[in-house]
Amino acid sequence: MAIRTLKKSGARFYFNEAAPEIKYPGVTSIVGMLPKPFLQRWNANMAADLAIDSLDYIKAMAERDKDGAKKFIAGAAFRYTMGRAKVGSQAHDLFERMIRGQHIGTVHPDMRAYQRHFAEFLDRVQPELVRAEDVAWSDTHKYAGSFDGILRLKLDDRGRPDPTGDPALVIADWKTSKGTYPDVALQMSAYAHADEVIAPDGTREPMPEFDGAVVLHITDESWEFLPVAIDEIEVDGETHNVFDHFVHLRNTFVWDKVVSRRVLGDPIAEKGGTLVTGTQRRG
Repeated sequence: MAIRTLKKSGARFYFNEAAPEIKYPGVTSIVGMLPKPFLQRWNANMAADLAIDSLDYIKAMAERDKDGAKKFIAGAAFRYTMGRAKVGSQAHDLFERMIRGQHIGTVHPDMRAYQRHFAEFLDRVQPELVRAEDVAWSDTHKYAGSFDGILRLKLDDRGRPDPTGDPALVIADWKTSKGTYPDVALQMSAYAHADEVIAPDGTREPMPEFDGAVVLHITDESWEFLPVAIDEIEVDGETHNVFDHFVHLRNTFVWDKVVSRRVLGDPIAEKGGTLVTGTQRRG
């Protein structure tokens, strides 16, 4: 049976139609447990920029509807994020069609630069597509997620594309955000270390062993193809396992969505009330 998704409590969950009672959180929702202190300032700056750039419009709006004006300003960052997500979805759809070798007709003007850059990537790197947009599923650690691609590359001894080089199997991701951020390593590590890969028709196979991971950061201005560490990595003389850090975040997800909501009990004393002693509770 096919894998489906649903949104609950601000997170995405994956489930099998044959066993809908088992729901695993998505990889990106788990990675979202990372603290992002910079977002508070970014949200504030987005709201401030909107207010400064639209003073007359906002003044007129506030005179008619003060709450509406406040929501308009406060929602600046959300509207920007939703707009970028739409661009990302359109670009991912285009990339999948291109790497599968489908004929691409006329695309929206907003997608032309992405189309050109992805075509350059295909010509320069010449990846062989093994799988695309399938689901990585882990019963061991109880998570799931949809990855962009599994590729076979030919690389030289420095890890650079070379048509005469040795073949390498890699898990791949396309990013259309402003930058490439370190948490992509957690995401890719989770996909690579899943138990199974599930096709749209529900067919399951063991997740293959990978030689590494890569991310294609592609925007309307440029593109770059980067290796991503998904296993052990040396930092300041110490060995760290990237997947171990993802597993820690999986536990944090349980804390945030389940355990934290049950750790506080009912008041045993409050203003105007009477203290309930331990002897009384045991009586």
